[in-house]
Amino acid sequence: MSDTLLLTRDGAVATITLNRPDSLNSLNVALKEALAQALAEVRDDSAVRAVVLAGAGRAFCVGQDLREHVASLDGPTPLDTVVRHYNPIALGLAALPKPVIAAVRGAAAGAGASLALLADFRVGGPDTSFLMAFARVGLAADTGASWTLPRLIGHAKATELLMLAEPVNASAAWNLGLLTKLVGDDEQVLPSAQELAARLAAGPTVAYGQIKRELLHAAVNSLESTLEVEAQAQAACGITSDHRESTLAFVNKQKPGFTGA
Repeated sequence: MSDTLLLTRDGAVATITLNRPDSLNSLNVALKEALAQALAEVRDDSAVRAVVLAGAGRAFCVGQDLREHVASLDGPTPLDTVVRHYNPIALGLAALPKPVIAAVRGAAAGAGASLALLADFRVGGPDTSFLMAFARVGLAADTGASWTLPRLIGHAKATELLMLAEPVNASAAWNLGLLTKLVGDDEQVLPSAQELAARLAAGPTVAYGQIKRELLHAAVNSLESTLEVEAQAQAACGITSDHRESTLAFVNKQKPGFTGA
């Protein structure tokens, strides 16, 4: 895996850190490929039950590395990175069958903001900001932003953020619902995200994965179809030891302990 990305583990929590701090973690090919690889690795590792996505240094991620991108502008397919890299990463994040918490310290711009929006939870601090920067360089949204933004903040506000491309500061992001949690100190963003991840990692991992599957399906399908998926999800959860043991614990007025299986 490239040194542009760090993958560390603490118990059942994996932390994926975008590691190009000198460029504010802008996304070059090496980093995009490393991120896709890391997502596949944590997906397939049964010991990992929650994932934190963070950026090294003073920014979360400012999106595409435009210096690298300029070199492709005279080619026949200057934006093929969307299909080659961003789409698989977006699907990998959204469909990861484990909770994902974005530790959004500093700026999250363009595709970097899109990555944060694909997480299940977003923790920010006083210097956190979101900027849907695509239109500033004559581009439409990518990495799922046109899907996630309207669902988080509504169609009208999503249109405003994408077309006007003005920054959203931490307090505004909190009020809009872009942030799940706003802490008072930027130094506490990552520890707070990891604390939340540890809490989720101690929960019913299979159920969390099925909840994510249900929500993705329900966003674009009918009630009838969603009810079928819910039935499938409950059938999958119903045979887990977590369901059996936690049900028995509830009946016996005991605190449940989840193993993720």
